[in-house]
Amino acid sequence: MKIIILGAGRVGQSVAESLVSEKNDITVIDTDARRLRELQDRYDLRGVVGNGIDPAVLAEAGARDTDLLIACAAQDETNLVCCKVAQLVFSIPTRIARVRSSGFALEEGSGLLGKDGFGVDRIICPEESLTRYIGKLVEYPEALQVREFAGGRACLVSVRARAGAPLVGMQIATMRESAPDVAMRIVAIYRRFPDEPDRFVPCDGSTRVEPLDEVFVLAGRERVAQILSSLHCRGGQPTRPVRRIMIAGGGRVGLRLARQLGQQGRFHIKVLEEDAGRCMQLASELPPDVLVLNGDTTDEDLLAGEGIEEVDLFLALTDDDEDNIMACLLAKRMGASRVLALINRRSYADLMHGTQIDIALSPAQAMLGELLAYVRRGDVQAVHSLRRGVAEALEIVARGDRKTSRVVGRRVDEIRLPPEVHMGLIVRGLPDAAPAEAGSAAPEPLPEPQVIIPRSHTVIESNDHVVFFLPHKRLVREVERLFRVSATFF
Repeated sequence: MKIIILGAGRVGQSVAESLVSEKNDITVIDTDARRLRELQDRYDLRGVVGNGIDPAVLAEAGARDTDLLIACAAQDETNLVCCKVAQLVFSIPTRIARVRSSGFALEEGSGLLGKDGFGVDRIICPEESLTRYIGKLVEYPEALQVREFAGGRACLVSVRARAGAPLVGMQIATMRESAPDVAMRIVAIYRRFPDEPDRFVPCDGSTRVEPLDEVFVLAGRERVAQILSSLHCRGGQPTRPVRRIMIAGGGRVGLRLARQLGQQGRFHIKVLEEDAGRCMQLASELPPDVLVLNGDTTDEDLLAGEGIEEVDLFLALTDDDEDNIMACLLAKRMGASRVLALINRRSYADLMHGTQIDIALSPAQAMLGELLAYVRRGDVQAVHSLRRGVAEALEIVARGDRKTSRVVGRRVDEIRLPPEVHMGLIVRGLPDAAPAEAGSAAPEPLPEPQVIIPRSHTVIESNDHVVFFLPHKRLVREVERLFRVSATFF
């Protein structure tokens, strides 16, 4: 696929890195020639120096035969105008804009952003993606990450296995026998080894879950809390729910998250911000029961005075990676139950893996899946980038019939998947996204969708939403090829 990326900042670089690794033809536009040179030295892509709203610059970047435009420059206005120029002048089929303003987010799908407006097919907001992501970690305090599929009906969760939890030490086959009614599937295990990075462990019935394993599980949403407790909590008792939250950093992400959590009325929230003027702004915009404090996020006396030892979740969300890392390490040492650091540099995130920092979160990784769904071939509904971009979880819809599809009407054991790919679950009975014809009768109400754990004898039906775990992104094309509908396939 031929893709133009406007903006070589943090988001643009992360997007380019991910898409280049999938053999796409990438061109990046930016006004900073030095930044583009660095990108070209690191990745197999082309850089064009100039303003992305200039038709001549877009033409030089190859806009006339481009499949996808991703506008992620620093200014919302630049991204929106670029999308409109791409639509009117070059007829680029798909146009995505990064937009920070919450007002535009409310207008997505309306005339303002649609074909007759700015010509944007989809807006992305990294801050909103981060807020959603962290919100799930608040809801499920045992989880390292929670990713949703099929409109939230199914989830992929990762959790650190702890000695003494009911399922830890068991073989996967024994788990199935002990809880046959629980719709869950362990799709991957990453195991710690001395003096080397975590290693992927293929999962079959004989695989045993060991303490400190990072376990990836696919399950229906209603089973997530039970599964997390069974893998992480001694005796299977649920972890104490998150009530006391401290947010270090009152920037865009900190403000958005504090506002969202504060409106729920069930959390005790404190926001630490070093800039006094910003503190005044935060206090005026946040709910009155959110406490805003002026001070250094790495000030030990301040943290102690504000009861850091009673905090259930400490979130370091400043724009400085080093400050976030140090604040989390300090908070953890002083007694915070769980800490999360926002880290932009990928090398730093890799270094933090396996340390006292419970979660090292990259802003780009949190929203990357929203972009990847537009790059994938076939009827891909959701994509989530995992393990710092190495692995991927993919939701794809089976289309056609036994004559036109390699999967529909066939049992799971008849489908020729690559050995490393794990089919995790099937969601059956979701309404078809295809629009009804004009004048047709209203469709009959559909039964409640089913979450099915596929067995060897399970037959794939048309419109099934199938979720896969892929330990390597290079396997994506093979899965997409299997689900491609062909009029000549028999």
